[in-house]
Amino acid sequence: MMQQIYPAPAHSYRYELNKDFQFAAAHYVPHEEAGACRRLHGHTYFANITVVGDELNESGFLVNFQDIKNLIHKRFDHTVLNEDSLFDDMDPNHFPTTEAVARKFWEVIQESLNKLPNQPRCLQVFLRETPTSYVVFRPRKEDFQ
Repeated sequence: MMQQIYPAPAHSYRYELNKDFQFAAAHYVPHEEAGACRRLHGHTYFANITVVGDELNESGFLVNFQDIKNLIHKRFDHTVLNEDSLFDDMDPNHFPTTEAVARKFWEVIQESLNKLPNQPRCLQVFLRETPTSYVVFRPRKEDFQ
């Protein structure tokens, strides 16, 4: 994987963990304005997940790097995103656009983090769909409620 520089979210937490990984997936965007993206096609996505917190867990980790990767990679690698229950071809907020995929990944990750006693937070999902196109999703404070 190529070394990349990601935009850094501002925060005052003691620890910041970043996990890079890639996965292959296909999708289509079910809307007339999507042009050629209306047809099924695939990407090798690159993701960077930023997790922050003030306390380490009983193993000395903020979060285990592998746990972050597994939440996304095991579920989405070599799949058709449209077929996952997170996405809906009838609701534009749930089409598998890069924007929505980044948001959905945040939801999956944060739901898992909410179960941890040290309460880490996912502050950013960087998702590169092609070498020249990427999205950054950052939740608002109220999203953590």
